[in-house]
Amino acid sequence: MTLATLSDVIQPALKHGYAVAGLVTLGWEDMRAFVAAAEAEEVPVILQAGPSCREHTPLPILGRMFRHLAENATVPVVAHLDHGYTAEDCRIAIDSGFTSVMFDGSRKPLTENIGQTAAIVQMAHQAGVSCEGEIGFVGYSGGETSAGTDPEEAAQFARDTGVDAMAISVGNVHLQQDKEGGLDMDRIRAIEAVTSVPLVIHGGSGVPVAQRTALARTSSICKFNIGTELRMVFGQALRHAVNADPTRFDRVQILKETHDPVVAATRRVLQAFKGA
Repeated sequence: MTLATLSDVIQPALKHGYAVAGLVTLGWEDMRAFVAAAEAEEVPVILQAGPSCREHTPLPILGRMFRHLAENATVPVVAHLDHGYTAEDCRIAIDSGFTSVMFDGSRKPLTENIGQTAAIVQMAHQAGVSCEGEIGFVGYSGGETSAGTDPEEAAQFARDTGVDAMAISVGNVHLQQDKEGGLDMDRIRAIEAVTSVPLVIHGGSGVPVAQRTALARTSSICKFNIGTELRMVFGQALRHAVNADPTRFDRVQILKETHDPVVAATRRVLQAFKGA
């Protein structure tokens, strides 16, 4: 069994100069491909259940799926709740066998975010589960705009919550389909100067690959969340499989053809986060 907590995989990453991918799952086909890619690259992986995934599949089912994959994997696998917006979201995830939860209070005033996150950290730690928090709102492509993380607020947040990992807003944007942007290095260095907690980049799909590698090796950023670019690969493979034979209707046969393309794309993502 290689089920791991978030701390189990990101503390070694922080120490040895690499990062771990938090891969946003939507269903069995992609999460299975993500674990296969991690095994091929011999690296740990974080399987993440975000809000859209949870709308489709209940948390208790996702917990069993994640744990089944972890128990049969040859690499450490983290079962992670992504963007839990309430204490109840996090409690259900913990009760469902998740080994890590992320509470997102980034839209709240600082004092409220700290207080609520600290309470969830305590609940998680009592259950032997890791907890990630977010300070500074990470916006969405074509939607809400980001509010960059203030380094002094980040220091206070890390100190007063006891989070195991801290998501920051440094030019990253959710759901970005291109890699034309780049992260704010000055802000990252300023946050690193006043904190020691492992840092997390949400919206990692929009970060140029060379910058991902450089930050994995030379910064406190130990976790990059990747969703959009792998969902695009899945969608392309699924479209090709459906259109290749209009008479075919067996969804299992169709979905099988997404596996190899997603594994190959995921391997490329994972390779960028390896150490020197």
